[in-house]
Amino acid sequence: MDARRGVRPRYVLDPPVGRALRDGLAELWADVVNAGGAVGFLPTVTPDDVRPALREHLVGMAQGTTRLLVAVTGDGRPVGTAFFALNTFPLMRHWVWLRTVMIHPDRQGRGAGRELMAAAATAARSIDPEISGIRLTCRGGLGLERFYAACGYREVGRVPGAIKVADDDYRDDVTLWLPLG
Repeated sequence: MDARRGVRPRYVLDPPVGRALRDGLAELWADVVNAGGAVGFLPTVTPDDVRPALREHLVGMAQGTTRLLVAVTGDGRPVGTAFFALNTFPLMRHWVWLRTVMIHPDRQGRGAGRELMAAAATAARSIDPEISGIRLTCRGGLGLERFYAACGYREVGRVPGAIKVADDDYRDDVTLWLPLG
């Protein structure tokens, strides 16, 4: 048991990304997936399995199209993430995508997810004061829609059966929106 898990993390937008953070993000991602989290993979994965997807986010950061909000413990260990994908299409630059939103399983159930979502809304406003909304998608069938609704998001779209998690298990791809007013 992590004695620090009761300590609130600090939220850092665009931290320097060195090896320790990259490794920590890959470990976090694998821990979340293996605990049943819906973040692009199915259990069982290792940190090496998620590294190619993490690398895509990091390349986007280097290109200036992706921003990272990370929740870190006092020792710098990542325990939560939210990646912002900035729109390059001129008519959509006023909103951002929120991707790969996750909180370490040890911290779930005590408000850490809501705290991350509030920090993400604050961070989006700091990225650009013209940003007026956050859009995200989630996998249906897990109750995530209720969680995001409790954080102020509203469902604005649903594609039935768009996510295949097993040969006989298809989930809806749910689009949610948070207006930043």
